[in-house]
Amino acid sequence: MTIRILPAVGDPDAARAVSALLGQLPDAEPAPAVADSTALLNALAGSAGSAPGAPPAGQGPPPAGVPSGVEALPEVVLVHERIGPVPALELIREVALRFPAVGVVLITTDAGPALFSAAMDAGARGIVGLPLGYDELAARVQAAAQWAAGVRVHLGGGPDAVPGPAGTLVTVTGAKGGVGTTVAAVQLALAARAAGRSVALVDLDLQSGDVGSYLDVQFRRSVVDLAGIQDISVRVLQDAVHDHHTGLGLLLAPEEGERGEEVDDRAARQIVTALRSRYEVVIVDCGSQMQSANAAAVELADLALLVTTPDVVCVRAAKRQVRLWDRLQIRKAEDTVTVLNRLTRNTEIQPPLVAKATGTQVARTTVPAAFKELQPCVDAGRMQDLDGRSTVKQALWTLAGELGLVDAPAARQGWGGHRTRPTLTGRRRKAITAGAAQGSGPGTGPDPAAAGTGRFGVRRGAPSPSGGAGPFDPAGPYEEG
Repeated sequence: MTIRILPAVGDPDAARAVSALLGQLPDAEPAPAVADSTALLNALAGSAGSAPGAPPAGQGPPPAGVPSGVEALPEVVLVHERIGPVPALELIREVALRFPAVGVVLITTDAGPALFSAAMDAGARGIVGLPLGYDELAARVQAAAQWAAGVRVHLGGGPDAVPGPAGTLVTVTGAKGGVGTTVAAVQLALAARAAGRSVALVDLDLQSGDVGSYLDVQFRRSVVDLAGIQDISVRVLQDAVHDHHTGLGLLLAPEEGERGEEVDDRAARQIVTALRSRYEVVIVDCGSQMQSANAAAVELADLALLVTTPDVVCVRAAKRQVRLWDRLQIRKAEDTVTVLNRLTRNTEIQPPLVAKATGTQVARTTVPAAFKELQPCVDAGRMQDLDGRSTVKQALWTLAGELGLVDAPAARQGWGGHRTRPTLTGRRRKAITAGAAQGSGPGTGPDPAAAGTGRFGVRRGAPSPSGGAGPFDPAGPYEEG
């Protein structure tokens, strides 16, 4: 059989040496080497989700007849010991958890018993010592490929097979405390759930997380209970996740803030990966203080949101946060989406200025300043009861559509058609058409059924039948370009 091999080697000289030797292996189809852990995970995710006949990310054209899913993944991944920014053993564990039908082989100068044991515990199928030898490399690659083939047969590898977690991971981080991070995370989760998605809401603001307070939840389990578990099974996950009556799965922060130190980056990666294997959407409230746990979540995220308010202090804090992520190689500025909260027409700082200052993308959907709408639900700890006519709720649910967390057909079941159009000042204008007034009342919100493609390749509000803006179009006078 043909063995597809994806090497992950950061050193250019070592990458050339590995590629040259792989080219000599019989029946081997090596892909170009990827330079870091992020590129490797992206390549594997792209292969797993590629359409039949489309080239998997980072691997070139697939063999004829190979479907998407498990069979589109390479049989073998080679991980060099000096790969970064994620350490080699952590990367092996991540690949093994997310893509269990891929055989991973570690390339290292230290092939001693201690490292061998650690690599096997992480999920590697073998170790190749440096300098590389043809016979040893061929034996390890073939053994890993045979193991991968057996796993794929067991999984029923085919177009319908699931290669790993299909869940979309979204992190919500505040530029500083009090900018509305938790409100945004909760409403995005409720919007995705109303659209028929299975949703997990995780509180990784480990010292001062308040997701439980916003949803009136008291639950003795928390994310700390999963920190010391090496293999998180479905049963273990069910015991730690609270099934909220809204349909959300809640994984809360600990009551004792000092226990948050027990959740390190390794534990966070394992927890997030386990949740993605069970839920279609995983939303993580990261708070505003960067720790190893929420930094790992931001690095793994499909979408990283940075919430800020339109004032000089918060925009400067957002800029510091983006620079911190870049210095630590967590996330690049251009891969971050900034959400502007509490925006009014009279605010001097508008979205184009925020985009220029931070170097990030800025969501077209902004959130108006209307705390009076929120205060009763915040004080009662029942954010799920926020009136559907609230301009804040409509804005955040429209943002969910822009980010691709809502599918239009499913959304119709949980969302009513819009009856009024909110403005940035928090007031509402009456609908122009007479028919729009019928059936208005609590529970109505923006209609994502008429969604189009947004800036991030996802769905967002489309023009109304009258040719004007959609149900919430704060980008109107502030449109870039």
